[in-house]
Amino acid sequence: MISARQLKQLADEHGTPLFVVDHRELRRNYLTFKKHLPRVQAYYAVKANPDPEIVRTLFKAGASFDVASMPEFNIVHANIADWPAKKRQDFIWDKIVYANPIKDNRTLADLDPYKPLVTYDNIDEVGKIKKYAPHAGLVLRVNVPNTGSVVELSSKFGASPGEAVDLIEAAFSAGLSVEGLSFHVGSQCTNFQNYVQALAIADGIFKEAWQRGYKQVKILDIGGGFPAPYDQHVRPFSELARTLNAEFERQFGPEIEIIAEPGRFMVATAATLVVEIIGKAVRNGKQSYYVNDGVYGTFSGVLFDHCQYHFKAFKKGPTEIASVFGPTCDALDVISVAEDLPVNLQLGDRLYSENIGAYTIASGTNFNGMPLPKVVAIG
Repeated sequence: MISARQLKQLADEHGTPLFVVDHRELRRNYLTFKKHLPRVQAYYAVKANPDPEIVRTLFKAGASFDVASMPEFNIVHANIADWPAKKRQDFIWDKIVYANPIKDNRTLADLDPYKPLVTYDNIDEVGKIKKYAPHAGLVLRVNVPNTGSVVELSSKFGASPGEAVDLIEAAFSAGLSVEGLSFHVGSQCTNFQNYVQALAIADGIFKEAWQRGYKQVKILDIGGGFPAPYDQHVRPFSELARTLNAEFERQFGPEIEIIAEPGRFMVATAATLVVEIIGKAVRNGKQSYYVNDGVYGTFSGVLFDHCQYHFKAFKKGPTEIASVFGPTCDALDVISVAEDLPVNLQLGDRLYSENIGAYTIASGTNFNGMPLPKVVAIG
């Protein structure tokens, strides 16, 4: 974790708002994932934070990548250090999975030369892939329980288990090749039974597909959802890993290649934001502070990710409950209404927010012309 002293020094040097990414933490998170899930290849979900330096660090550590758009694909393709240009041109799916089940025709045509691995979850997508990306390998995304996950995804994506093998058969009948199955239990999943139920569903689909003669379906993509330790209530990753490993051992033989799409788990704890107090007032009897980044910027996760980020102050002393607002001229720009902060902070004082690496700066905007923070990498 970055020390308060180091954050202060960086803010003195670079100004605020300042988004500090600790690449030592990225490497630690990747190694933790591999230590506890040695059978699983990690495909970092680039949408969590598409910073090119993050991509380079994780690639060098051994990660593959989950992308969901051509811009994300291009970021990865441009930053796979140490790969010769010819090998990048012949890019194969062991380094990228295009995990957005719905793709426009232009995207499919752009992907096709790379012979990518792509997800699908409906019959119309089969026709599109056949026409525009016939060299792709397919992974069928299946709808699974998302109960208790912070961000639910099952209402938007995933074929029902009952239609899964028919969709596999339809793809093969169209002359395509289905490589495997995928699912997603929902983002920041703290209900580990979601994974247990999803793996049981996948096991049943594999067996039915093999019975119909499709024995080449052998990839299992268990998606993301691995929870970041935002607070003490999040159960440890090692506990989830024990559950997963037991299910892998019980249900999936060595012929099954298991991959995953961790995003938040890799990057959430690797970044800290430093902001400056640019205004203060008492509103309805409560001390309120205005800082130079907000929910239209790095704190976008308050809106889009259902996540609450907390502040620490560099100053010490007695505390009070205060509100913190962003800088835009919009009433929606409320970061928190209950922060425990030192009494009587002054204009120009700085605050910092930890564990802010995932789904924050990635979905930030320049609303009101407010710039996104400067990004600084350490480690």
